Amino acid sequence: MEGKRDNNTYPAIVLKKAVVFPSEKASLLLEGKDITDSVKRAHENQHEAVLLFQKDGEKSEIGVLAKIPEHWDLTETVTGLIVEGERRVRVKREFFEDDIRMVEVSEITADETGEEKNKDEMEALSRSAMEQFKKIIQTEGLAPVTIIDSLQKEYLPPGQTSDLIASVLKLDFPQKLELIETVDVKKRLEILSKKLVNEFNIAQTEKKITERVEKEVEDTQKEYILRERLKAIEQELGIYEEQKEYEDLEKRLLAAGLPDDVKGRVMGEFYRLKRMPQGSAEIPYVRTYLEWIADLPWNKESETTVDIKRAREVLDEDHYGLEKPKERILEYLAVQKLTGGKSRATILSFVGPPGTGKTSVGQSIARALGRKFVRISLGGIRDEAEIRGHRRTYVGALPGRIIQGIRNAGTKNPVFMMDEIDKMSTDFHGDPAAALLEVLDPAQNNTFSDHYIEIPFDLSDVLFITTANILDTIPPALQDRMEVIDFPGYIEEEKFNIARKFLLPRIIKTTGLKPEQLEFTDEAIRKIINRYTQEAGVRELERKIADVARKIAKRVAEGEVKKKEVITESNLADYLGPEEYSVTMREEEDEVGVATGLAWTPVGGEIIFVEAACVPGKGNLTLTGQLGETMQESAKAALSYVRSKSKELKFPEDFYYQSDIHIHVPSGAIPKDGPSAGIAIATALISMLTKKKVKKDVALTGEITLGGKVLEVGGIKEKVLAAHRADVKTIIMPKDNEKNLVDIPDDVKKDLRFQFISHMDQALKIALNE
Repeated sequence: MEGKRDNNTYPAIVLKKAVVFPSEKASLLLEGKDITDSVKRAHENQHEAVLLFQKDGEKSEIGVLAKIPEHWDLTETVTGLIVEGERRVRVKREFFEDDIRMVEVSEITADETGEEKNKDEMEALSRSAMEQFKKIIQTEGLAPVTIIDSLQKEYLPPGQTSDLIASVLKLDFPQKLELIETVDVKKRLEILSKKLVNEFNIAQTEKKITERVEKEVEDTQKEYILRERLKAIEQELGIYEEQKEYEDLEKRLLAAGLPDDVKGRVMGEFYRLKRMPQGSAEIPYVRTYLEWIADLPWNKESETTVDIKRAREVLDEDHYGLEKPKERILEYLAVQKLTGGKSRATILSFVGPPGTGKTSVGQSIARALGRKFVRISLGGIRDEAEIRGHRRTYVGALPGRIIQGIRNAGTKNPVFMMDEIDKMSTDFHGDPAAALLEVLDPAQNNTFSDHYIEIPFDLSDVLFITTANILDTIPPALQDRMEVIDFPGYIEEEKFNIARKFLLPRIIKTTGLKPEQLEFTDEAIRKIINRYTQEAGVRELERKIADVARKIAKRVAEGEVKKKEVITESNLADYLGPEEYSVTMREEEDEVGVATGLAWTPVGGEIIFVEAACVPGKGNLTLTGQLGETMQESAKAALSYVRSKSKELKFPEDFYYQSDIHIHVPSGAIPKDGPSAGIAIATALISMLTKKKVKKDVALTGEITLGGKVLEVGGIKEKVLAAHRADVKTIIMPKDNEKNLVDIPDDVKKDLRFQFISHMDQALKIALNE
């Protein structure tokens, strides 16, 4: 038997989460006034109390009689105590005595424990359990201090063995409670044997895991220590930073999104770089090459949003006029939207005089599309390597302008503007225009190969835009790859609106003035346009307005200006000085031998006066006024036509052999060329020979043939605007040019009378007085 006691009444302590087995020594921390009172009563009763175990609100019938050798009150309701389990007891009843929980217990008999039956089998179970338990301890390599003395004993009764093992095994509260309530020692040992086998398997698995983890940690620590030592050595040798740079470069190359077919080549070059001996002369060249590869946007794209309405708003916000260029750009964007950007790319080429907004329109396109904008200037480039790059064998080799621009953009689909494409030249270094053939050909540029990179790069997503002032110097093969959009010079009204809406607000802001400090009248702006500038664009106009604004800003800074300064037509000269240009007006009176012609210049249209004089001589033709070759030929053709009309026009047939003809076009310092003055020259010659005056308010333009036919010419818009500005009333032009009047503003057309002719005879009837 586990032991008997005459007095079977004890204070009770209820445990809800912990279990204390017989022969187990444990420390507990309990809360509750009832616990404190029960502990005090136990000390009055030979330090003994019964531990009750509660599960799911019900107390177990089997408790453990325990001795409480020590306790201490931490607070009024929290008690710490040490308990030593003695034996199991059966709870007969529970009651309260002086508000203290008490229990009446009975001893558990030997018949219930089964210790007197099957001693051999029970002993075998006990020894087997103990051996298994020791194996677990050996596997885990750790034994609780409280059981060391028990393990060293030669013999332990089966009941004590079961409780010893149960107190140490990792069991949850219900499992421990099951073993407490199992009073039959044999059954208890059988339950424990199963749990020991399972625990042994777990312990072995944990040991394997622990050993593997320890080995990995050991390897990691070893590697870490070795790496730290290597870093220390590298730092001493000065190569640590270089290795760090190589690691960073490798990460960048792997993250660059290189195509699969070139990734192997590039990484092979990188590993070759790492294997190069320190101090190798090739290292900086290979590293620079790989950094270029890593920096290129192989798969980075700007998200393109094509909103036609928004694009129109952006173009109108940034630029006044330019209706035809804007319309063509919107057509291009519409195609991109409908095809999802998959249509064959078109290379746009903006051609027009300086200062007409070509470059800024390209920036507006990029803003409307939500793409990055890149601009390079091709002016003065004469080396093919500027486009394609230098081969890596050269010292200081770099990629060409195209690849550099793409890297600077950071995306593979920017708006890429090539300025001044008409100003490239050719020498023994090669032809850069020929190198551009591949770049600007949509059928080829998806595999553009730069000499430095030596890896095909896809340019098919790039929107290329070129700009030029003239097309004559661009090779035909390159012109064939571009869609030309003409940017004509601005007319006076357009310049006025640009100055009022764009230039003035910008200049006032950049000079630090406020809108209430400076004002230009409309007449002052128009005078600057006509008398102080002579250009197709608005750059000089902007400079003149800025000149005035700076003078006002100086006076404001000196405190001389207290109120708004108004710039008028009358006081403009105080700021800009005397007028720099005069507007060429028509002749005051009808004259003999003087005809009014119309000319196109890069800065707009102009009227010219063609003067013809006949002096005694031997049939020489003198041409003055710095006339170009084409214009000289046109004068000779006009003279031949006039000689063929001698009978019809009633002047001597042999006049040419007895006279010298002198044709002069004033403003001799200005070069003049082109065939469009042919009918004006013929009219001046016939007026001179017939002594009929040319009407002062009639201007002529058109090419003449030997037979007198009048052929189509260009620059009609600019010429008509010049005639209107010079107060001309009638314009005679080729019939084939009638279609060009659609470009003329309506307010200009209503002030002019247009006469369309196909033969010179018609011009004479209109231009000469009877």
